Amino acid sequence: MTDGADNYRRFLGGDKEAITEIVEAYRAGLEYFLLSVTGDEYIAEELTQDTFVYLFIKKPKYRNVASFKTWLYTIGKHKAYKYMKKRSKCVPLEMNSPLFSEDIRTLEEKYFSDEQKLNVLDAMGKLKGEYREILWLTYFEELSNKECAEIMQKNVHSIEVLVSRARKSLKKLLQEEGYTYENQQ
Repeated sequence: MTDGADNYRRFLGGDKEAITEIVEAYRAGLEYFLLSVTGDEYIAEELTQDTFVYLFIKKPKYRNVASFKTWLYTIGKHKAYKYMKKRSKCVPLEMNSPLFSEDIRTLEEKYFSDEQKLNVLDAMGKLKGEYREILWLTYFEELSNKECAEIMQKNVHSIEVLVSRARKSLKKLLQEEGYTYENQQ
């Protein structure tokens, strides 16, 4: 698989297949990230499509300041915040709310077949939105603190503190629910 930035340059140069490769490479991850932001599967899916349509129609400049993935996720997050602001829902929905339907559970189970990841994901759904976001970006998307800082519009030190607090909250929640893990290091 080629780099997303290379595909985007090809697309801007007229290769329409390149946008298809970008969508195939980043759709699932972007959709799950936007689910962690919005708490709603259908809104996340719609915002993911909006993000790719924006790339296709507006062709924004990619300045190679951050990784392509970071740049793309930042566009998606801005779309999500704009949508939530427009809908007067400035706080993301809790993932354990009634709006977090069985369809989402089925979708998650396909993506996270490992039982341990499902336990962690369920517990993450009970954390506050900012903690859920940073844990998703750090551990599921495997982004660096610098990339997370760019997406979340914070400085790197704030991200380090946020990751630490989110991990502590997640660990405490998992322990309260009786989940135990073995530290392998």
